[in-house]
Amino acid sequence: MKIIIVENELYLAQSIASKLNENGYDTETYSSIKVAMDSHGDVYLLSTNLPGQNTSPLITKFKDKIIILMVNYINNDTVGEPLRLGAKDYIVKPFMLEDLMRKIEHYKEYQSLRKQTSLYQEYMQNLLQDIETHFDIKDITTPLVIETNYQRLVDKIVFEHVEQTKTLLTFIPLGDKNWKEKIQKSSPSTLLYITEAHVLKKTDRETLLETLKNYDFILCSTSNIESDFNTITLNTDSKLYDQNEVLTIDDYVKFIVNSFQYKFPDTELSKKLGISRKSLWEKRKKYGLFKKK
Repeated sequence: MKIIIVENELYLAQSIASKLNENGYDTETYSSIKVAMDSHGDVYLLSTNLPGQNTSPLITKFKDKIIILMVNYINNDTVGEPLRLGAKDYIVKPFMLEDLMRKIEHYKEYQSLRKQTSLYQEYMQNLLQDIETHFDIKDITTPLVIETNYQRLVDKIVFEHVEQTKTLLTFIPLGDKNWKEKIQKSSPSTLLYITEAHVLKKTDRETLLETLKNYDFILCSTSNIESDFNTITLNTDSKLYDQNEVLTIDDYVKFIVNSFQYKFPDTELSKKLGISRKSLWEKRKKYGLFKKK
């Protein structure tokens, strides 16, 4: 991690750089905003007491980085406006270098978590993008039980729901032996997304439903569940499948035709399925999977 120090007080800049170097950081110091504009760092320690210099261009350019303001006093010019432009935090001079490093580590961890979250969101969107849903997310009212023949369909609906409503989500698969503890430790402000209800024995399922009376949740089940909670059924004929699911021959053919009929001509598609074009046509007719023009 490289830390850029923009400070015109030479002794202070050198003192900060020396301490940070001792703790494994790579540093560069600048006394001029103009020169610092060409720097490349992960963290910017920016003094707001630079006579005759405007810090706004630097903050605007590097707002995606970690910018910590070093201020002599707090007002709109030294703190309010820079924070609005994209600075992350500030520290008042004189300060303990240990306090400064705690801020750096805090924002370093925060930035790392944001990157991880972005990666997971992108992965989930890619994983679920081919699943078609015809359900209006606005119709979701929790707590809710959703019975389905395909969990990923519900996955997509739940993730779209929390994205639209800006709701915090806690995922609890009931195949996890610690599911009871996870429910009990969950935050009251979070929505529980509970899956794999089919793995529970009847007594455990009754315990689960009794426990959930005190929580906000969406429970996904691939089997019928009798409860007093609002329950809806969402099924699909265009299931994807994974290595843990065994499909019937009919389901497999339906999946292949439905998924690849616009990617391959019928001659090639029938060849890949090991059937004749006539047989493929008959299966299209049987399943109602004719191409849309």
